[in-house]
Amino acid sequence: MLVRILRPWLIVASLCLMPMLGSASTQVEALLQEAEGVRSSNPKRFQQLLSQLNVQRQQATLKQREQLDFLNAYAQVFAGHYEVAIQDSRRLLESSSDVEMQFRTGALMVNSYALLRQFAEGLRQLDQTLSLIDRVKNPELRQNGLGVAALLYNQIGQYKLGLYYADQILAQKVPERTLCFAGQARLESLQNLDALPADSSIIQVIDKCVEQGEKAVANFARGTLARKWEAQGQRGKAILMLQNHLAEVQSTRYPRLIGEIESLLAELMLAEGDMAGAEAHAQAAIAERASLANSPPLVMAYKTMYELAERRHDPVAALSHYRNFARADKAYLNDVKARELAYQIVRHETQQKTQQIELLNRQNQVLQLQQRVDRQATQNTRLVVVLLVMLLTVIGYWAYRIKRRQSSLRRMAETDALTGICNRHYFTLQSTQTLARCAQIGDQAALVMFDLDHFKAINDSYGHITGDWVLERVADTCKALCRRVDHLGRLGGEEFAILIHGYDSASAMRLAEDCRVRIASIDTRESGHVFTVTASFGVSGTPLSGYDLAKLLSHADQMLYRAKREGRNRVCAFTGEVPLTPQPTITSEALDTLHS
Repeated sequence: MLVRILRPWLIVASLCLMPMLGSASTQVEALLQEAEGVRSSNPKRFQQLLSQLNVQRQQATLKQREQLDFLNAYAQVFAGHYEVAIQDSRRLLESSSDVEMQFRTGALMVNSYALLRQFAEGLRQLDQTLSLIDRVKNPELRQNGLGVAALLYNQIGQYKLGLYYADQILAQKVPERTLCFAGQARLESLQNLDALPADSSIIQVIDKCVEQGEKAVANFARGTLARKWEAQGQRGKAILMLQNHLAEVQSTRYPRLIGEIESLLAELMLAEGDMAGAEAHAQAAIAERASLANSPPLVMAYKTMYELAERRHDPVAALSHYRNFARADKAYLNDVKARELAYQIVRHETQQKTQQIELLNRQNQVLQLQQRVDRQATQNTRLVVVLLVMLLTVIGYWAYRIKRRQSSLRRMAETDALTGICNRHYFTLQSTQTLARCAQIGDQAALVMFDLDHFKAINDSYGHITGDWVLERVADTCKALCRRVDHLGRLGGEEFAILIHGYDSASAMRLAEDCRVRIASIDTRESGHVFTVTASFGVSGTPLSGYDLAKLLSHADQMLYRAKREGRNRVCAFTGEVPLTPQPTITSEALDTLHS
């Protein structure tokens, strides 16, 4: 989460000292260096210095003016004017011949793109910026370039890459201020990888940031520590720590930090039974919603308000808060998908460009060969062309007919005739191939399996035409939630499955819950009857079930039956525990005979 770690560190370290040219230039230099020193720790003083420098711009050298332009762009980022910051940074990047200034400005653009949620552009700019790192002599600038990479990869959910770059920085001799930012980047990676270090290591990062006056980064680290204490059962200790530093958090005027800590306090206090305190902190977090779009703090704040209303037996307020929670959670999940898609797009772009260049070279060679043939066969060209056109026309016509026939047969072989989604055989084939790729590259995958509740009763009560209508609506509903890389298939009867690429079990649970809610919301009046459609879901993931499709299906099927036993219309995830009533293992040979 790049935004969580603050803008300042992504805007790489300051330029080397500029030569002093006269008293006016010397005064400008002193102001510039002071502004560099306080730009993240004392925003008010930074703005004062920036105003003073802009007045004295004409007295500055070319290098000083470039540094001033950079600081002005930085101020636009800090004020939330990200598009303006990108435009100003691009002008500076194109006009400056200083490699270190180009490197620094490129990092600022990466930050701005990330804040605008334009992750693909941010990744492209990061590649261009890091290509300059070997030409940058300032070690602190190089370290901060690695920091940009660590934080951006954390932002798009590639925490292993984020940890790799953070460790590269911390393996070097770095300034105390860099230890603060790099340490927090590393904590964020480890937190999302469920591998947080001992409390003392987290406290050490907090102390480093406090020493450097980086209040915002220190309090993000405190939030990480509070989460760890909560997991250890020390909720009261976590609440006390956060409350003791709440005034400091609010003094930063950083909306994302305020929303993060306020929503965390609300969640902890609700768990402790302090409903008044939980409500006050949740409302404080929601007050920052303009700056918290698509973020977990806003989701948790709305969820806390919903749970408070539930406890107070206020269904009207509960419904209102639940709608806000559902919208915020959906926006956050969509944002997560967008980040993953951006990463996949940029990761393959280089390979695609190489393939395109190779293809163009081959096409050029074919054209050159054709020209030589044409020159050598000038006398026979007309007859050859006529015959060739006739032959190509006939071949093209039959190729077109055959291609259409093949496409039609392929669709029939791969598609369920009723619902239009993958049939059992094609779902098995596609899922097996996807799991094999995931196993090779170390990506996670998850399987969601669900079965419509009391479907036989629908067929018996309203007829098979109505039953078919229900199956079509369910397939359409779930298809709308799937990405192009996911596989949705009908296994047989009223049983469906979704293989999700790149999701862990928690994310798959959220997707399954979204499917469950939408299925339960299907309006059946269009069928000519009024009844309720619900489904029971089972979820399994590769961390516990491995990359074998049969085992994933078996574990998901066990969880589906558990959901049935526990009352239907719910989602159960496989946790590695043996179910109370063992279910038969689904083998690869049994996949072709699987029925609902």
